[in-house]
Amino acid sequence: MRGVIHGIYKGAAEYVLPVRSVSAFKEKGVLTPEEFVEAGDTLVATCPTWSWQAGEIAKQRPFLPPDKQYLITRNVPCLKRASAVEDYGGAVEKILSGEGDGADDEWLATENVADESAETSRMEGTDDIPSMDTPAEKAEPDNDDDIPDMDEFETNDNVMEVDEASLSTPYLVATEPEENIIRTRTYDISITYDKFYQTPRMWLCGYDEMRQPLAPAQALEDVSHDHARKTVTVETHPHSSHTAASIHPCQHASVMMKLSEMLTSGGNEPRVDQYLFLFLKFIAVIIPTIEYDYTFAVGR
Repeated sequence: MRGVIHGIYKGAAEYVLPVRSVSAFKEKGVLTPEEFVEAGDTLVATCPTWSWQAGEIAKQRPFLPPDKQYLITRNVPCLKRASAVEDYGGAVEKILSGEGDGADDEWLATENVADESAETSRMEGTDDIPSMDTPAEKAEPDNDDDIPDMDEFETNDNVMEVDEASLSTPYLVATEPEENIIRTRTYDISITYDKFYQTPRMWLCGYDEMRQPLAPAQALEDVSHDHARKTVTVETHPHSSHTAASIHPCQHASVMMKLSEMLTSGGNEPRVDQYLFLFLKFIAVIIPTIEYDYTFAVGR
């Protein structure tokens, strides 16, 4: 009931609230619609897996370009459930407190202690736009000594020997226990602009290995346990008629502001066009096994 009441209030507020026109992404972690489009253009140019979508014409937002209503990436693999990676040994949890006073105003951010210094260095140098291009590993040279000599398989008559008994022997079929088979899920992930919270908002449409839609309870299996019931809601996508799981944006601005402060304290100047790269790194904590993030850290 609380969620329904909030949805009604939010819808009414969005109708009367003015669109943000003054930049405040450094001070408050929020975006104007123009800054959202700028950050989205950079994401699409850097990561071709993402693209702009127009959505349903009747649901287009007038403060966004008609052909740039939201961002989407499709068929993103998810090989295992979130619970399979939540208890790994080298991790600690840091609480990024929100601006409110309640327990619901806290977000959990997980990072590896051993990699903390390396991650800090990757966050430096924000003058460079992240790139998807990763140099391929050099292939090992072939070792000719490992290639069998065909002469070893020939008889004196220069005819290869064949075991006739093997021709009538049926093939053995390897079987795998059902519990060991990986059921690969896929997700269509979209990012919209939330006028009320003035931040991006992520939506998840999941499918099983037969490309059948996942039930909401199944989608929650791919969300971090600490966030599954607290920050994920199931709502109608704002640019379509489909129902999807959504990562609620009530604390996005608070977390993004703190990430900007971390960059500034490290001697880097946060750039609005790189906002979505930071946003995706942050969201990866909530959906750790959905492999959508092929970007490098900002400045890497």
